[in-house]
Amino acid sequence: MVSIVGPTAVGKTQLAVSLAWRFGGEIISADSRQVYRHMDIGTAKPTVGERKRAPHHLIDIVDPNEDFGLGLFLGLAREQIHECRAKGVLPIVAGGTGQYVWALLEGWQVPKVPPNLEFRAAREREAVESGGAALYEELRRLDPARAAQLDSRNVRRVIRALEIIHSRQGPVTLANRPAESMSRTLVIGLTMKREELYRRIDLRVDRMMDGGFLEEVEALVERGYETGRGPLDSPGYRELGMYLAGQLSLDEALQRTKYRTHGLARRQCTWFKLSDTRIRWLDASTKCLEKRAAAMVEDALVGQPLC
Repeated sequence: MVSIVGPTAVGKTQLAVSLAWRFGGEIISADSRQVYRHMDIGTAKPTVGERKRAPHHLIDIVDPNEDFGLGLFLGLAREQIHECRAKGVLPIVAGGTGQYVWALLEGWQVPKVPPNLEFRAAREREAVESGGAALYEELRRLDPARAAQLDSRNVRRVIRALEIIHSRQGPVTLANRPAESMSRTLVIGLTMKREELYRRIDLRVDRMMDGGFLEEVEALVERGYETGRGPLDSPGYRELGMYLAGQLSLDEALQRTKYRTHGLARRQCTWFKLSDTRIRWLDASTKCLEKRAAAMVEDALVGQPLC
């Protein structure tokens, strides 16, 4: 199996499509936002042309008001990997959601705890009244290892972690200990200088706006979805929702979107560290990127040691 990792806007999709086309592979998305329907532009989903060039999986499978998390991802991703192998094609996992990637590669087992809607509603009210920081501090006290894996501002995930603790009366991480890991996996990491990455992010946000991002958010609001909640708290969706509600100017919304995406890229880099010896790093700004990545895959397919 091949996995392509790195921060947002670094070029993972383009490389994954190139390798899938060259080696007869299929792409399994490891992106926690591309699973949602109607969120195409703001999540930078593969284009129609890219999807025609290489089959993609785990894209457009749930609505924005539906729950989707690590447990569901692992089940679906493992199923797709098995199907690829049964067909004799190369599975290529590509995405920037670090928890999804490493949980898959390391063989994590996730606790199967059904949603407790009453518990969630109560904790959401608490977050509104007292702030999300209090919930994060509670999680850090109960399960510091799990808290260290989460962004303190991601209230939805913090509440889910507390929900699991509440249901099991014990730390989440006790149930998240790795099972048998997936062997013979080549992990290709894409990196570039931070200033260049930020420039790419800003240009991509501008292209998203030219491509209809604002209209996409308007359509979501018309469908009854609430921006700023769940997956619609992602960079751009919250800010453009605030613009539509008259709370921000368009310029302010775009600037905040860019800054939040910079922050997302920094958090992703904490999952994919340059010092991680499991990852074969490539400079995404080099002109021979695809050639060098293809050489790595060729070596792997003839039995060379893999990361």
